[in-house]
Amino acid sequence: MKSVLVTDDAAFMRLQLKDILGNIGLEVIGEAANGQEAVEKYKELQPDLVTMDITMPEMNGVEALQAIKQFDDGANVIMCSAMGQQAMVVEAIKAGAKDFIVKPFTAERVEQALQKFL
Repeated sequence: MKSVLVTDDAAFMRLQLKDILGNIGLEVIGEAANGQEAVEKYKELQPDLVTMDITMPEMNGVEALQAIKQFDDGANVIMCSAMGQQAMVVEAIKAGAKDFIVKPFTAERVEQALQKFL
């Protein structure tokens, strides 16, 4: 079973994602509320996949992605963004994000983005 680290500053978004991920057979092994925490948890847990919110306090998703990629070049990170964050999404893809999901999430879109990892 593939393991996932869910990163979002909103607890309800983490909960929603955990439900969707669980339903498609992934195991959520950790949660992070900001980019800094995501980098620390990634190093500690080394999950197969990370879902990363773009806009967060302390360290944003793109910065966290870059830090994780420095630690592990093979990291699989999928960005989660609100509408209108195209510039950040482009930056994230350039930094090595595998895909992105736009909020509000639909289970179908999440599953589609994760299909290549399953």
